[in-house]
Amino acid sequence: MADAHLRRLLEWALEEDIGPGDVTTLPLVPPHRKGRARIIAKEPMILAGLDVVREVFLLLDAHLTILASSMEGESVDAGTVVFEAEGNLRALLMGERTALNFLQRLCGIATRAAGYVKAVKGKKARIVDTRKTTPGWRSLEKHAVRVGGAQNHRMGLYDGVLIKDNHIQVCGGVREAVTRMKACACHLHKIEVEAADLQQVREAVEAGADVIMLDNMDMDQIKEAVEYIQGRALVEVSGRVKKEALGRLAECGVDLISIGALTHSARSVDLSMDIRPID
Repeated sequence: MADAHLRRLLEWALEEDIGPGDVTTLPLVPPHRKGRARIIAKEPMILAGLDVVREVFLLLDAHLTILASSMEGESVDAGTVVFEAEGNLRALLMGERTALNFLQRLCGIATRAAGYVKAVKGKKARIVDTRKTTPGWRSLEKHAVRVGGAQNHRMGLYDGVLIKDNHIQVCGGVREAVTRMKACACHLHKIEVEAADLQQVREAVEAGADVIMLDNMDMDQIKEAVEYIQGRALVEVSGRVKKEALGRLAECGVDLISIGALTHSARSVDLSMDIRPID
């Protein structure tokens, strides 16, 4: 995520929580008192978003001192102190919830992605994400996917061609949609087509698609499609992919397995923050 975008996102998040002022912290804590904060993992997880935590507190206290921080992508056990900082006590108290909201969500995505990647270890199939992300958080969530060992699909509508079912309907068929796209696409863009059945797979191959997404097909259809394509295009599987089916899907010879649940269904992990005043 670009620095300016991240800064705006964090500023909005802090404004949403603090508003015109923290009516609990401000009267209870003197303005210049210092404190120390520790973020502690309450369960095993893959860490993602530690830089975001740092930026949250720096927005509230430009003189924050980081005492210790685990590594991005590190696997930690319950009880691990993953981040420790000293700074203005008011800033630490006011930034606690926002920092944890980001960290819990991003660690949850990274941890979930790592579990899916482990399920296809040793196979050629790669686990990739989708555009099913939280609005405004896409770059952060896709970063967390990479931290977990999976890969990104396209970032948005601007950086990858994907002819979906509605495009096919508008154009009057797979062949026509691919033909139009080949006539105007940048030479650096691969052309991907979403195929709902084996007939559309055949049309996509014959039209010269570079990637064919098998959408919501059962295992027998996937095997038949891979056999027909025979390496003439990359094969992606998508649609209601279950973790327990990943091994069997990978054995079909597919190249990519795209999973929206990496982001839209990730559970926020359990982290807590302990804040103490420094006398």
